[in-house]
Amino acid sequence: MVEHTRARSFGTVAADYDRFRPGYPAEALRWALAGAGAGAAAGASVVDLGAGTGLLTRDLRALGHRVTPVEPDPAMRARLDTAVPGTTALAGCAEAVPLPDASADAVLVGQAYHWFDRERAHVEIARVLRPDGIFAPIWNIRDETVGWVAELGRIAQMGENVSDLTVKVTTFGAAFGPVELGRFTHRTTVTSDEVLGLLRTRSHWLVAAPQQRQRLERELRELFATHPDLAGRETVELPYQTLVFRARRR
Repeated sequence: MVEHTRARSFGTVAADYDRFRPGYPAEALRWALAGAGAGAAAGASVVDLGAGTGLLTRDLRALGHRVTPVEPDPAMRARLDTAVPGTTALAGCAEAVPLPDASADAVLVGQAYHWFDRERAHVEIARVLRPDGIFAPIWNIRDETVGWVAELGRIAQMGENVSDLTVKVTTFGAAFGPVELGRFTHRTTVTSDEVLGLLRTRSHWLVAAPQQRQRLERELRELFATHPDLAGRETVELPYQTLVFRARRR
């Protein structure tokens, strides 16, 4: 029940989610989709599953792919439809994808796979994919080898880390071949207020009590005011590792 509440908490901050969450580096998406829909003049037919406000949808479209976003939260779908002109997100979830059998070259998931009922989702994703189609969950993970970023993660409890994911994501079930891992890096330039805005889109913040939110905000502002790599700076670069877990449908 707690996980369901956290998973469905994002619609209340859809506009901020769209503003403060990072996109995905093009090289990571190209690697994820290598060989998908290779003969299609208009790129691959890709399902963005758990599409949120369409951050991944936009990056895929920019690479020339035909994208069908699927998202369970109506507020997130509404934001996606506004933010991505010419696209209408479908109501659906990983366990019930509103698309025909063998209709997609690839199914990608940005920052959402950990919310899925995995056994049910794997069967449904395999149904939607064409033979040899690609399934690839993707995460942007803050690079906590950087000192102040590690401290940010400690304060904000911002979710999965690299070691967690590489241990947990090892197989997508019998319908898929071996899981390959691609690692990519990118950075975003942010102010302290933008990092606070990012924090306010995390499930840990959204379900926290008011007193806990006040403590998190206070500690984060103290970090930016006192850490030697941050104090006195208007903007900083927030480094990410992008992890792509890729497998093909048998």
